Amino acid sequence: MTQSHAPPLPSPKERRRLREAKSLSQADVADKMGVTRETVRSWETGRTTPRGSKREAYVELLTAQDPVTTSADTEDETGVRTGIEAEAEAEVTARQEPYTEAETDRGVEAEAEAEADSDEEPAPPPPALTPPQAFDALYAFCTPALVRQTYLLTGRRELARESVERAFQLAWHRWPEVAVDRDPAGWVRATAYEYALSPWHRLRPRHRHPEAPPADAADRALLDVFLKLPPMYRRTLLLYDGVGLDLPETAAETEASTPAAASRLMHAREAVAERLPELAAPDELHRRLTVLAATERLRAAKPRSVRYGSEHRARTWTRAAIAFTVLLIGATSLTLRTAPDHYEPPMAPGATVRGLPPRAASGPLSDEQLELHAFLKSQMVSGPERLVPEAR
Repeated sequence: MTQSHAPPLPSPKERRRLREAKSLSQADVADKMGVTRETVRSWETGRTTPRGSKREAYVELLTAQDPVTTSADTEDETGVRTGIEAEAEAEVTARQEPYTEAETDRGVEAEAEAEADSDEEPAPPPPALTPPQAFDALYAFCTPALVRQTYLLTGRRELARESVERAFQLAWHRWPEVAVDRDPAGWVRATAYEYALSPWHRLRPRHRHPEAPPADAADRALLDVFLKLPPMYRRTLLLYDGVGLDLPETAAETEASTPAAASRLMHAREAVAERLPELAAPDELHRRLTVLAATERLRAAKPRSVRYGSEHRARTWTRAAIAFTVLLIGATSLTLRTAPDHYEPPMAPGATVRGLPPRAASGPLSDEQLELHAFLKSQMVSGPERLVPEAR
């Protein structure tokens, strides 16, 4: 596989020197790059390295007004190995080396000095948003791209919209947890991917009917190759080459180690390059995935409808749980009411007794016997021919 040419990065010490020379704190660089402060700190200590568009933007930010770099730094940079394996090994090795106390103290002191040297007045804090307003802002920011990404992951438009809506419904249901998360967009993205890749969808009736493929032949070929990858390979490739996450972030979102994520990424790229050799370059693959996702006009529901659906779903499940509990209590009470309160031994089955004569019984009376019986009853009991017992 070919590796795209990346702009040379200064050494970790030089990155920090350039940032301090521009009177920028790590928080300022994080805001400009759209990453967290911990990510910038890991870049400056050499634990991780930015890639792709973030790498180019980071180099441009550091060297915009100070393009001069030492020859030693240039030689160090050209000696760095390229490729996914080198990056994974460096990150795994750096993870085993925690920050030293001196490095942490120097970072805090540099940020304090940068803030002290700044003469600008702090900007007033933005007005606090209500939970519905914050949710609507997150929904409007993430939904357009997330629906397209889920479509690439599944190849089904309706399932993509449903997955994103379910993810945001769950986010609204757990909003106190999502609101304080370090990456709410990543939380929703992971939930949508998990729902979209659930194997239970294949049991649904509408899953048996394939949806219309993209109109362009090249897009159809790319989507066909992409959907034939295993789900975890597909997800790793989409996060790394489609979304643009770093390798540790991709590994964390897929719940895998960094070497495992790197291995999945390499195998996925090889499978795509085997079928489509023109997409062997990662930059070209990223561009084609972006174009394929942009060609589909996918729309999701309004944020208010999603919030109402989440609340309606929660009420429905709550009422169902209450009804089931009441039914269980009623069945238990009825069982206790009708159940016997003492033990009744069962009757033993009858047994045949042998050696005894059969029991004789008088049969029905004949006409003569009935006539004699009536005659005797009609006679007086005081006659000499009858004996009547006397009571003493």
